Amino acid sequence: MTHAEWESICDGCGKCCLHKLIDSDDADETVHFTDIACVLLDCDSGLCSNYAERKAHVPDCVVITPENIFELDYLPVTCGYRRLAEGRDLPSWHPLRHDGSRQPMMDAGMSVAGRCINESEVHEDLELRIVTWPLRDHD
Repeated sequence: MTHAEWESICDGCGKCCLHKLIDSDDADETVHFTDIACVLLDCDSGLCSNYAERKAHVPDCVVITPENIFELDYLPVTCGYRRLAEGRDLPSWHPLRHDGSRQPMMDAGMSVAGRCINESEVHEDLELRIVTWPLRDHD
């Protein structure tokens, strides 16, 4: 698979750019999503504002690769990378199924666009910002 083909698996939902809390007291280490997004995420569009250089600006940004996909158990169940790694098909709303259009994803409510707050604007504890909508699996 070429780099471009691998990158096309990303649906651009932005859920992986949300801050997450992992409950280490829980035996399953439950992942709790917040509505707080990385400083580079444009919360209006749900897209990274500097994708090509994101690691230079956010050093702990995780680049998803074929080599690390199985270690990233915090990715949302809707993630194209995760779904393919688990042997599932891409969801019906995925941009690859619609000539690259993100509109079906938006219509299905799978994007963070309009639902998140940039971390630069938040001044409260992350625990107060836990949300469940990123966990919704819709196909």
